[in-house]
Formats: sequence, structure tokens, C-alpha cells
Amino acid sequence: MTTSRRDGEVELGHHVVRIAARMNERVTEIGAAIRRELEKDITALRDDTHSRELLGASVEANVETLLHALRHDIPVARIQAPTAAIEYAKRLAQHDVPVSALARSYWFGSRRMSELVFAEVRAADIPAQQRLDVAQAITTTLFDYVDSITWQVVAVYQGEREQWLENQNSLRALEVRTVLSGTSVVDVDAATESIRYPLRWHHLALVLWYPELSTDGDELPRMQRFVRELADTADTAARPLFAAADRVNAWAWLPYRSLPVDLVGTVRGFARDRADAPCFAIGTPGAGIAGFRRSHRHAQAARAVALARGTDHPMVFSATDPGLSAAALLCGDIAEAREWVSEVLGDLAADNESDERLRETLRVFLRAGSSYKAAAAEMNLHANSVKYRVARAVARRGRPIDDDRLEVEMALLACQWYGAAALRRDHA
Repeated sequence: MTTSRRDGEVELGHHVVRIAARMNERVTEIGAAIRRELEKDITALRDDTHSRELLGASVEANVETLLHALRHDIPVARIQAPTAAIEYAKRLAQHDVPVSALARSYWFGSRRMSELVFAEVRAADIPAQQRLDVAQAITTTLFDYVDSITWQVVAVYQGEREQWLENQNSLRALEVRTVLSGTSVVDVDAATESIRYPLRWHHLALVLWYPELSTDGDELPRMQRFVRELADTADTAARPLFAAADRVNAWAWLPYRSLPVDLVGTVRGFARDRADAPCFAIGTPGAGIAGFRRSHRHAQAARAVALARGTDHPMVFSATDPGLSAAALLCGDIAEAREWVSEVLGDLAADNESDERLRETLRVFLRAGSSYKAAAAEMNLHANSVKYRVARAVARRGRPIDDDRLEVEMALLACQWYGAAALRRDHA
């Protein structure tokens, strides 16, 4: 090999390292952009709401691993799939998401990544005659990486799928999914016999989970035991239905011939007395198979609000809580919801204790029919204090609330339920 050729390869490698290092500085941003593209283009991934957070972790881990290989000239053959990618493949297998969606996600992701690479190369200070060689070197490694990792995660998916289907609890969950789907006429009596649960009765659905990063491996038995003991306390008329959604998420229903008074309060009270309680969301009570499905949908919506709010502490959200169902409508894109809240509330959307107090006062005031006296009674304040806070809230917003009161109330609900996730990132 001639000296000039060797020098050219060294210079090419230097450019590759520089590009990879620069992209690595934006690895979270790049991962988020690719994740959005995947959810937009692959319906099965978008619909699998349980694993959405893990999808983001998997994408970012893959991008980081690829860029690390480029920066340190690590052969693709020596690279193992990142842990987050392995776990995501397992979760898709547990959720009955087709393996084709997993494979497509890597090829769609590589296409988007290659576009970002070419943009980075064009913007870099590289001689024009070398840019194509640099881009080709990076994309060759990219495609080799995708080919290798795809085979690895597909193998993991298939192994997990076989193991999951062998578990009787998961088989029951699949039967429950069929009842929930509503895509075909269900023989209620046959389904009742199959899942061993009285579908013609009254139901209260629960969705239970443990945070993704705090798992010990025994989450399903702990949740099943929790539901069983809850059913005893809540005096159900038959055994509760428990179905595993995956290794850290479960669904449950409490059956009744007729609904008891304040059932949601009873469930909440039981959770408060349990130090080992999982996070869970409560649906609205319903009757028959339609109520069985509706209660579950509402519990899922409450769970989505809880996850968007973002907390590692055990929590209980109920679809019957005032305003939660309305707030859940904004849960599809929390970033977009945050922008909308900021537009509606102005500086009142700042994330600080002072504005939080003003928002809460304004929310209670509007809910009380704009009555200072009623709001003061509910908040245990003097009416003049409420009046002062409401005036301050309107001033912080920067314009009156008469013309768009409904939007203001909706934005305040979003702040109440989503907390910091719905607030502006800057501070007043």
C-alpha cells in the first residue's frame, strides 16, 4: 500500500470519527427524531402504547452503540444488541406485535439515520471530493450494523414469543384481548366459560404496572396477589379476573352482581394501606361486555395520564376523578399539549410554586361558577385572598379570560393532571 493511499485512509477515518462524535453530542435528539418517524410509519408500534417509552430507549441505545462503533473503529461482528433493544423485542413478543413490525423498524430507522448522516456530512468542513467517501464509509457500517442487530433482536423476539405462549397466564391474557378487541361478535357465555369470569355482571377495571427501571422479576405474582387481596377487601361477588399484559403490566377486573357504594373509594383506601402497592389506574364501573370493555378503556386512558405526568412513586389515578377524562384527550402528544398550554396560559404556565398556586386558585374559581365565595369555601381561604390570586393569575396570563374561558379551563386541567410535563421549560 502506498504512503499516499495510507494517508488518505487515515484522513478518511479521521473525518468519520469527527462526524460520529458530532452526532453523538445530539444522540438523544436523533433518537427522538427516529422514534417519531417509526411511530408515524409503523402503525403496530404506534398502537403498542405500553412499550412506547421502551421504544425510545431502544432507538437511542442503537444510535449510541452505532456511533460508538464508528468513533472507535469497532467491527460490527463484535457488537451485541443493546440491552434496551433486547428488552423492547421481548416486550413486542409479549404484546403480540408482529415480528415484521420489529424488523421494519430497523430498516426504517436506518433510512432516517442515513439521511441524518448525509446532512451532517454536507454541513461538515470536508473537502468536496472526500464527502462521498465519508458518507459511504459511515452508511456501510450503518447497514452492516442494522443487518446484524436485526437478526439478533428477531431471534430474541421468537424465543420470547415461544416462552410467553407456553405460559398459561399469557394464554388467558390472549383470550381476554379477544374479548376486548370488539372486532367480531363474541359469544358472551362461551367467553365467560373460557376466561372464567362473569361477563354479564358489573365490572370495575384496573390497569396495574411497576416502573420499567425498578423491576425485580416477580412483578406479576406481586400484582396478582395484590388484586386477590383487594378483591377480598372490596367484597367482590366472584373471583377477580387477572391477565398479564407483559412482565411488568397487568389488567384486572372486579366483578359484582350490583355495584357497591363508593367502590372507587374502597379501592383507593386499600392501596393507601399497602406499602407494596403497584401503580394502578381505575376505570369507570360498567355492566355487561360493553361495560367490561369501556371500563378497561377508561383505565387505560387514566394510566396514560399517569405515565405522561411522569413519576417513579406508586400512584393511583381514576377515570372517575373530575377532569381526568378530559385531560386524557391531550395525552396523544404531550409535547404539543405543552405548547398549547403555554399559548393559552402565557406566563401562568411557568413551572414554579407561585404560579402553581395561582393556577389552582383560578381552576377552583372557574369550576365554582366564578364565585369568589364558593371558591374561598372550597379552598379554606378568605374571599379577598381568592380575588387577589385570581387577579394575579389573569395578570400573569397577560389577557382576560372572558373570550376563551373553555380553553383556559382545559389548560388548567392539563396542568393539574400532567404537572410539570405540561408546563413551560423556562421559568418566570
